[in-house]
Amino acid sequence: MPKALYEKRGSIAYVTLNRPEARNAVDLEMHELLWEIWRDFDEDDDLALAILTGAGDDAFCAGADLKTHFPQWLEQADALLPRRKIRDGLGGITRGLHRITKPIIGAVNGWALAGGFEIALACDLRIASDRAMFGSFEVRRGFHHGDGGIVRLVNTCGSGFALEMLLTGEPVDAERAQRRGLVSTVVPHDELLDAAEDLAARVLRNDQWAIRSAKETILDVIGRPLDDQLALEAVYGYSGAANPAIPDRLRHFYDKTDPGRAGQHTTPVD
Repeated sequence: MPKALYEKRGSIAYVTLNRPEARNAVDLEMHELLWEIWRDFDEDDDLALAILTGAGDDAFCAGADLKTHFPQWLEQADALLPRRKIRDGLGGITRGLHRITKPIIGAVNGWALAGGFEIALACDLRIASDRAMFGSFEVRRGFHHGDGGIVRLVNTCGSGFALEMLLTGEPVDAERAQRRGLVSTVVPHDELLDAAEDLAARVLRNDQWAIRSAKETILDVIGRPLDDQLALEAVYGYSGAANPAIPDRLRHFYDKTDPGRAGQHTTPVD
């Protein structure tokens, strides 16, 4: 059985971390497989969105499998290892393939620890089971996040919450994660996949060019000075006029025949 499962159903890719006996920890084999999966997802024009989750009921992902990763970090390390890891990350989407513009939904079904927390943070939207737990315990072992966990946690939840999580090493449950904006929704465990698919449908009903441009814009403006942020948003936003779908959609809007007119009724989810 592959250590990461990859299934295509219509325009949705389902990616499942599949080492439940190891809390879906990412060993080197899974790491390479995830790189292949995310490359294919990015290049397949029939796919518009991915849902990422973990196998079993206990864990989304417990992070890097240190039994396979630590030898290269400690025993085989050289001065250029950090430079090589900049291109590599953990599981592709934390760094290296983080510029995929198609949306990725993280369906967090249990513990998201260490590198698993970083993988969850690398998803664009996160929905959690009521059993989900989030933790950064690396400080107990003598190190801290190096695959985007600090950067994304600060960008998502602010420095105050990031400092609390990362300096105390204490876990956060799903309810508090939602209050701090770490996840958008918490649902009963058995309803997690259905809720993720409903969220996916709400994304997929929109124009995909606009969706990908919006994600790219967000990635590009983070951390820049305000004037640069506003300029990039304007360039990316107004370049949308080249989208061939716009004239027909505007015509329906002007004629009041579009299905999602604000204040009247919502756009249906197919």
